Amino acid sequence: MGTYDYPRYAARPLAELKARSTSTADVAIVGGGMVGLTMALELARRGVGTVVLDEDDTVSHGSRAICQAQRTLEVWDRLGLAEPMMARGVTWNEGRVYHRDRELYSFNLRKDSRARFPAFINLQQYHVEATLAEAAHREPLIDLRWRNRVTAIDVAGEPLRLGVETPEGGYEMPARYVIAADGARSTIRRQLGLQFRGKVFEDHFLIADIVMDAPFPAERRFWFDPPFAPGQSALLHMQPDRVWRLDFQLGWNIDRDRELEPEAVRSRVRRMLGEDIAFELEWVSIYTFQCRRLDRFRHGRVLFVGDAAHQVSPFGARGGNSGVQDVDNLGWKLALVLDGRAPESLLDSYDAERVHAADENIGHSTRATEFITPKTDVSRIFRDATLELAGRLPFARAFVNSGRLSTATVLPADGPGNVGGSTVRSGVPVGAPCPNLPAISCDGAPGHLLGRLDGAGFVCLLFVNGRTTLSADDRRAFAALAGADIPVRTLIVDRAGGTADADHLPDPGGLLADAFGAEDGACWLVRPDQHVAARWPAFDPARVASALDRICGRSGAVNPRGA
Repeated sequence: MGTYDYPRYAARPLAELKARSTSTADVAIVGGGMVGLTMALELARRGVGTVVLDEDDTVSHGSRAICQAQRTLEVWDRLGLAEPMMARGVTWNEGRVYHRDRELYSFNLRKDSRARFPAFINLQQYHVEATLAEAAHREPLIDLRWRNRVTAIDVAGEPLRLGVETPEGGYEMPARYVIAADGARSTIRRQLGLQFRGKVFEDHFLIADIVMDAPFPAERRFWFDPPFAPGQSALLHMQPDRVWRLDFQLGWNIDRDRELEPEAVRSRVRRMLGEDIAFELEWVSIYTFQCRRLDRFRHGRVLFVGDAAHQVSPFGARGGNSGVQDVDNLGWKLALVLDGRAPESLLDSYDAERVHAADENIGHSTRATEFITPKTDVSRIFRDATLELAGRLPFARAFVNSGRLSTATVLPADGPGNVGGSTVRSGVPVGAPCPNLPAISCDGAPGHLLGRLDGAGFVCLLFVNGRTTLSADDRRAFAALAGADIPVRTLIVDRAGGTADADHLPDPGGLLADAFGAEDGACWLVRPDQHVAARWPAFDPARVASALDRICGRSGAVNPRGA
């Protein structure tokens, strides 16, 4: 049974591809999945053309990454794609944790109900990729090539050269930069002889997507040692189209072929749901927990993103979401480098910041794995005692780990992409993404803050309370920053209200000022990826300009584009 009709995308004739390959692409993206397509759309938004090479002619088979996190939705919103995702997806914020036959507690992941997006929507990866592919096909800056399999890469010269095979034969693709978004079995990673470091855990898990009509709410349900699978764990999630994700722990020494037999899977599902609920199997897969990454995500002009760079266990929804955050971090930096406004060394900050994020995700995933699947008697006793306490004592719930669910990474304040040392001590810290709270749009209509930041460039948020008088020198400084080769737009956030326009954001009641912890006159420098890069108790244009040079890695002259 299948609830989804997979699209088939036409491959281009080899003669056309060979003709196109005589010119060097600014960026070649290997892999047209969720991360690769988001990368292409993000670069197109910044005026960068890409060639996307995918060995298949359709979207991913099976639901795969279904939990799309709030930060991921914010990135897709910049691309104009969050609304169709939201319309199709299943919104959820709550989860429940069970131990054996009783519910221990429930939780709500949405930190602020006023935020633009929920904590998560559940939407199958094939729906996500189809939405992204349709947008990519409409974008003239994206050359999307289906059934183009990359078989080799030559990094010895400039430009880089990719060997590409099609159903009609092969050709060579030159590119200034290559982005490897080709997944856990990355051809580019293998061709460069790069290895993951980390850990593969000795356990197997079964994913069973089933189609059913069931009275369960749209929430995450996780069982430790359930009566239908003693000594193991299980998970249940709602997806669109009457599809449900069931996840079962299997153990290490299993017969994979036997576990994948339809009747064996049906038997597990019946034990979980009971004999009275009718269902059909949609998709079945077995996976192992892996917490691994490359030592570096940048290798010269080859940049790794998503599963090609790092792998984590599915519990916590950190795989696809962290890949989209890789794109969020890399896109603006690569665009500045290609445009000649920043040195190539700026890309080192991508490596530093996203390696930090990967280590954070791997740490969360490793701890979740060790809690879910204890490997010693002592760790199991500790786990079960923690679960027993969590049912009665709220403090113990912080120690229960069924997969810490994905949230946006707060980047190091003293890292290469930020300016630490601020004397501002409260509110949104340096390195954190800005909260997407209600904010009046330019035309006075209701909107949200990230819509006013828009992610196109740097923004200086200057908080005032209406009594502050901006001098002529301030206005000249705003104009100078806006006219620089890397522009910084100043957005005045006014607690006293006033009229909304491109440079003025009324904040009656101080919702945004309070969220940022901003005193009168304080300012926050926000990067194009909407992360806070610096903050100061008072506006100083020289300090803003100096911070911008540090963040963009500029210490001297930069060659123009193409030089």
